[in-house]
Amino acid sequence: MIKKETIDKILETAQVEEVVGDFVHLKKRGSSMIGLCPFHGEKTPSFHVSPSKGIYKCFGCGKGGDSVGFIMEHEKYSYPEALKYIAGKYNIEVEETEVTPEFKQEQDKRESLYIVSNYAAKFFADSMWNTESGKTIGLSYFKERGFRDDIIRKFELGYSPDDWAALLEAAIADGYQQGFLEDVGLVIKNDNGKIYDRFRGRVMFPIHNFTGRIIGFGGRTLKTDKAVPKYVNSPESDIYHKSNVLYGLFQAKKAIRDLDNCFLVEGYADVLSVHQAGVENVVASSGTSLTTEQIRLIGRFTKSITILYDGDEAGIKASLRGLDMILEEGLDVKVVLFPDGHDPDSYVQKFGASAFKTHIEKAKKDFIFYKTEILLKEAGSDPIKKAGVIREVVESIAKIPDAIKASVFIRECGGLLQMEERILISELNKMRLAKAKKDNQQNYRQPLEEEPPIAEEDLDEKPIQTDEYQEKDMIRVLLTYGDQMVNWDGMTDTLIGPYIITNLSDVTFSNPLYQKVIKYYHDELENGYVPKEKDFIQHPDAEIASMAISMISSPYVLSENWYNMHNITVPSEVERLKGTVMGAIFHLKKKKVTTMITAKQKLIQEEKDEANVTILMKEYLTLKEVERYISNYLGSVITK
Repeated sequence: MIKKETIDKILETAQVEEVVGDFVHLKKRGSSMIGLCPFHGEKTPSFHVSPSKGIYKCFGCGKGGDSVGFIMEHEKYSYPEALKYIAGKYNIEVEETEVTPEFKQEQDKRESLYIVSNYAAKFFADSMWNTESGKTIGLSYFKERGFRDDIIRKFELGYSPDDWAALLEAAIADGYQQGFLEDVGLVIKNDNGKIYDRFRGRVMFPIHNFTGRIIGFGGRTLKTDKAVPKYVNSPESDIYHKSNVLYGLFQAKKAIRDLDNCFLVEGYADVLSVHQAGVENVVASSGTSLTTEQIRLIGRFTKSITILYDGDEAGIKASLRGLDMILEEGLDVKVVLFPDGHDPDSYVQKFGASAFKTHIEKAKKDFIFYKTEILLKEAGSDPIKKAGVIREVVESIAKIPDAIKASVFIRECGGLLQMEERILISELNKMRLAKAKKDNQQNYRQPLEEEPPIAEEDLDEKPIQTDEYQEKDMIRVLLTYGDQMVNWDGMTDTLIGPYIITNLSDVTFSNPLYQKVIKYYHDELENGYVPKEKDFIQHPDAEIASMAISMISSPYVLSENWYNMHNITVPSEVERLKGTVMGAIFHLKKKKVTTMITAKQKLIQEEKDEANVTILMKEYLTLKEVERYISNYLGSVITK
């Protein structure tokens, strides 16, 4: 268990914009910061971070929380794991009780997979640096490839001994369970029940997640036997999903954000060579076709991708259509080719870091223009093929969500294609219209057969009136201003929270969650403590915490131009706090009274006994008097 004092220190030290900023590219907007939500795909930012309140909130998918909650949601950590992560970020020492064997067995399976993966990485590194075979085979290979010691250690490279069960036996001897080694794919069980190491006799490339934890491996054989696959990668597991991972992103993310560009290469060695050359904003798709999830990962840090290809034109042409996905996600794409069959790794090794950087600057072309040139070259003078090229190019441009960028590409490509701009625009509009129709058809919801038909008598029913809005606003005011001290009309040094709770003693909330908040607030006051906004944001009840974050967050910021350009001052809610608090109380009470009046009217209409009708009428008139008093205060007019 982590001590409460340590937890408090972590929560007080953590800056939500710094924690979230490690994963999301944030931009300043008023008093908040915005970026693309990491929890769902979006092209227009709806993800807001409030440094002053210490929270994040996505107004697209609804997720929200504080720094700890973000790490828990993003990395799928438990609460203690998230606290430890943030403590590590801010160099806060975390005191823990000794971990017992029983506690190890009870640990979450996911955490166990992280633990055995980390153990394996250390085992592979130790085998390479500290054993004769490791030095002779593994370390020599990396040295021959030109990799320095600091790069080898930074990426935690290693060597798996060429034995059937070296890792398995070492792990079991050190107390790790065989089942977890199987689950993460470090060992394999064959049909005969034999267990053996997956990566035996290979140099090892650990794959890290966002936060630097090892989630999988790539292993390269050093044998020349063509029957042996050159690369073997970890299988899918609870912690490793290859379509969501980019090799080198953990080491590259800061440079990508700082330089506002990401270099995308194909393999592990390309990443190591380019990184060693001083170009640290480089990642690889690890031999898989680029996925939408990987593109969105890059999009959190930059809107610019530069793809570094080797000179294989056939391979490039095969990947052109797939790269349209990058355009769909709203990112800018450039392409760099390397001459004479070189890839980024071999080019750096032969010509050096300086020549590599110079070549990138001189050779990079926009993807759309490059695609146009390479397809035109292939089409030659064949008019049918050239028409196909025009359609392919316009299809790519149609995927660009930014209309201004699309129009620029249309104009420039018109010259390359020797085609009138108006014809290209017409074709572009046809494609967009077809896509819009297709999207509408997919989103159209057919009525379910099991849905009951609407009865005719239901059409005459009046809309159901609820007090949800008034209750919600009352809770929002309580959470936001409850701990503030005010002086109103002779009330000296009055706390808003206790004042609201006292005035709501005769009100029962219809929403169970809101009633739960009122009860919690009341109980805390009974204990001599006035709850603060952060008490609700960090509340152990996830439902209360989520509701609190939603209530105190807003996607809207008042433009400074109201005052700077028009000299118009808009009073804030804080400046008219009395009206806000009293208005919330009385609007809620009025709604409650109105609901009671409606119910009383129905009882009067249904009652047959005249004596009971008389009693009900007196109660009805009393409620009307209360309603009139509240309406007078609010300055509203009652109409039938």
